[in-house]
Amino acid sequence: VQLQASGGGLVQAGGSLRLSCAASGGTLSRYHMGWFRQAPGKEREFVAAVSWSGGRTYYADSVKGRFTISRDNAKNTGYLQMNNLKPEDTAVYYCACRRSNYGLGLTESDYDYWGQGTLVTVSS
Repeated sequence: VQLQASGGGLVQAGGSLRLSCAASGGTLSRYHMGWFRQAPGKEREFVAAVSWSGGRTYYADSVKGRFTISRDNAKNTGYLQMNNLKPEDTAVYYCACRRSNYGLGLTESDYDYWGQGTLVTVSS
């Protein structure tokens, strides 16, 4: 499956963005989906994950209460709604998929397919 992330951009602190992750070449409902991010000079880190059905979600503590992960399997697309953005949220955001016959993944190595990344810049 191929993943295409989009929706990044420049936003002021306190603003919002919605990232999208469009899947092609496969059925998204067969996969759990996750979002990761990599800030300049730092390692890639987990942000959020959603189960194949959308029934279970998990968030990093740093984004809990501000970000919401969701998916629309009919559209083969996942989303990351980001509210109350902070400068420390500045990073390249990546979406990824993990086969649903495994549990919900929280680390990079859990995921099988990756999108190309979309840059989010939050100005203070």
